[in-house]
Amino acid sequence: MLTSRTRPPKGQASRTMKIGIIGAGNIGGNLTRRLTALGHDVSVANSRGPHTLTALAEETGATPVPVEEAARGAEIVVVTIPLKRVPDLPSGVLDGAADGVAVIDTGNYYPRQRDGRIAGIEDGGRTESRWTEGHLGHPVVKAFNGTYAQDILDRPRPAGAPDRMALPVAGDDEAAKARIRALIDELGFDTVDGGGIDDSWRQQPGTPVYGLRAGVEGVTEALAKAPPERPVDFRG
Repeated sequence: MLTSRTRPPKGQASRTMKIGIIGAGNIGGNLTRRLTALGHDVSVANSRGPHTLTALAEETGATPVPVEEAARGAEIVVVTIPLKRVPDLPSGVLDGAADGVAVIDTGNYYPRQRDGRIAGIEDGGRTESRWTEGHLGHPVVKAFNGTYAQDILDRPRPAGAPDRMALPVAGDDEAAKARIRALIDELGFDTVDGGGIDDSWRQQPGTPVYGLRAGVEGVTEALAKAPPERPVDFRG
């Protein structure tokens, strides 16, 4: 069931956390900037190696690490890489994470533009994030997948601001989802509970909420309006 709530359940986002980010593209880079600015201990990795992240590390104070070490000790891990690259992640990439680690999946399936056809998604009837869970071997929380990267820097607002954006968040692990919603609140955005991972098709590319800049009411309405059929432009 889809529910909306302007403020998430009380979480632990107000304290310093160890956060690992796998992927340093537009979303990963800007989350690194914001999360370090909020005082969190951020490790960041990409496929090209820590030496390519020197500038980002100098700018933010984040620690560049190999992908295999990004989750080490992390309470939250963000996986923000092209979907077709998920199977290429090292086996056990989440090994060494803190007990109860919450994993954010920001991924989207772009079969025509980038990823090619992924049979496990199109033939298996799985949502993109359910497919990603299978490769990671760990539950994920889908968030930030329809967010413009620049908005992470430019559009945070204090709680209660009339122009505060809301982001949809879907996941099966309610405790992990509550922690992610609390972190998003700390980042300056409201959230709307998008249900479980099998409901996350409502926020995949081509749906009404994808790329939507709106508050809680608008995001809740957009999720409810999503048609179950995958849009033709996002089929392989």
